Amino acid sequence: MRIRTSAIIGVAALSLVAVALGARPGRGAAQPEAQPAGPLASAVRAATERFRTLDAAQASGYGLLHGCVSGQQEGAMGLHYANPNLVGDGELDPASPEALLYEYTNGQYQLTAVEYVVIADQWNAQHDAPPVLMGQLFNLVTAPNRYGLPAFYELHVWAWKVNQRGTFADFNPDVSCDQFNMDAAMPGMHH
Repeated sequence: MRIRTSAIIGVAALSLVAVALGARPGRGAAQPEAQPAGPLASAVRAATERFRTLDAAQASGYGLLHGCVSGQQEGAMGLHYANPNLVGDGELDPASPEALLYEYTNGQYQLTAVEYVVIADQWNAQHDAPPVLMGQLFNLVTAPNRYGLPAFYELHVWAWKVNQRGTFADFNPDVSCDQFNMDAAMPGMHH
């Protein structure tokens, strides 16, 4: 009980610090330096700092999976740059996300989030329960799906851009695909 109480007090203290930092004059959630809180978001930022530039991601084996993903109602996921070696390995590692998400705005690619992905059949063959990463339960996307993938488990972590729907929501209402045009943004790419 003592350990649990200490953990609750520690989480409460961290929450108060986060609120206090966010409440300082001149620091609103809309400003670029505002970053999502929580242990998984922090771990993702540490692991993906090197991928803030698209060139670094591509040099490490990440490639554009498909076009820009918008929601049916509001917001978008953005551009998924996936690493096929990680998507197909059946494993989950907070330091190695299967996909990096970018938003294309004003001629620039901005890292906004990551997505952890594991093929459902691979996972289910080795585990009795759906995947959980640092306490976060994955979503199941059945097949057929608009991505052309077999059924898979996924978890988004909006580590680089605040998502008012939550750090682990699939779509972010503050992300848009409006400025992305495959032909203009990526000369030489054919779809």
